[in-house]
Amino acid sequence: MSAPRIVVLDHGSGNLRSAQRALEKVGADVAVTGDRDAVLAADGLVVPGVGAFAAVMDGMKNVDGARLVDKRLAGGRPVLGICVGMQIMFDRGVEHGSDTEGLGEWPGVVTELQAPIIPHMGWNTVDAPPDSALFAGLHDARFYFVHSYAVQEWALVDTGRLRPPRVTWATHGGRFIAAVENGPLSATQFHPEKSGDAGLTLLANWLGTLK
Repeated sequence: MSAPRIVVLDHGSGNLRSAQRALEKVGADVAVTGDRDAVLAADGLVVPGVGAFAAVMDGMKNVDGARLVDKRLAGGRPVLGICVGMQIMFDRGVEHGSDTEGLGEWPGVVTELQAPIIPHMGWNTVDAPPDSALFAGLHDARFYFVHSYAVQEWALVDTGRLRPPRVTWATHGGRFIAAVENGPLSATQFHPEKSGDAGLTLLANWLGTLK
């Protein structure tokens, strides 16, 4: 069986090579590129992101990232967002008085965490649903977070017609969304590529869902 072909989307954000190395460790054939044809042809697309929401959205615009993500999802082609790459999947990000439009794949707003210590930096457990594919075999595992903003309410209404998204939560001050699994679109607020064996298992689980 051939290795799954993964593209880590190069939109100018940092941390691309660590994501590449982690995915290669769990058996993927990985390219770091913003090339349209490579992005659309890959078995899976990883959208990373560090820093400010607005800066990541600017980088996405430079590679036509919104259209590429839309085209993949419309065809049922898997996408995984990481950290700010997860945040931009929501409607908007509000940081330092700046309100920036996101990709709008999910309803919701990224806002500052309400916690005594910001940023939330370090290892934390998560509360994953029992039927999660990403967190299979990872009960009580810890993952590495570094962020000051997150989505703190899940706003997508369950119509009962489709399988509802699986939403994973974590707590730092208050609850925030740590991961979402929604058909071909998955995302994590933490960095699986920096989360040791637990992160590698999660990435392997994601690769196992690719079709």
